[in-house]
Amino acid sequence: MDGTTTLAAPVLILLGPPGAGKGTQARMLEDAFGFVQLSTGDLLRAAVAAGTEAGKQAKAVMEAGDLVSDEIVIAILRDRLMDTDCAKGVILDGFPRTTVQAQALDRLLEESGQRINAAISLEVDDAAMVTRISGRYTCGSCGEGYHDTFKQPKQAGVCDNCGGTEMKRRADDNAETVASRLEAYHAQTAPLIDYYKAQGALKGVAAMGEIKQIAAEMGAIVRGAVA
Repeated sequence: MDGTTTLAAPVLILLGPPGAGKGTQARMLEDAFGFVQLSTGDLLRAAVAAGTEAGKQAKAVMEAGDLVSDEIVIAILRDRLMDTDCAKGVILDGFPRTTVQAQALDRLLEESGQRINAAISLEVDDAAMVTRISGRYTCGSCGEGYHDTFKQPKQAGVCDNCGGTEMKRRADDNAETVASRLEAYHAQTAPLIDYYKAQGALKGVAAMGEIKQIAAEMGAIVRGAVA
């Protein structure tokens, strides 16, 4: 023994409804701190493609049309956390979704002396989110994004970027669907909010402002949590 101590890699959790900006903020945290963003979907696809034991189990379950069990997801996450690129820290996006998953995650992290350093909740105004998401549309030719209220093309119906005239909206980007998704998110996530609040890990960030300001607040939280 040389007396040195190896600090466990930080683990962050991002909580927030669809459209709250989790993906954008996760990428900014990756750039700022060297962390790796891990989403459940990406983990499953990578494990299946790699043909790991857990990946084979996940593939069989998905091909049968069933939901992948928490045990398989945890096994895949255990394998992924051992990869060298996770040594500086990870950001979990989309997992856990339930307190049972959160408890399983805690047990997994305990195996390697890790813990949840911070569970950051991106807090949004539901009514404003409905307006933000339901007003989105894109150019069908180049993908440039527009909004009914916040960013209209200079010439109605004509893309500023490529001159295309075919605009597209996602079928689920309507007020009713967005409101329903927000309601479901709050119902499913409320127990997680309480769970991480009880652990002292929960940190809230107002996520309706400027992206750079939100990133600055999250960066301050992360620096405090991993110090």
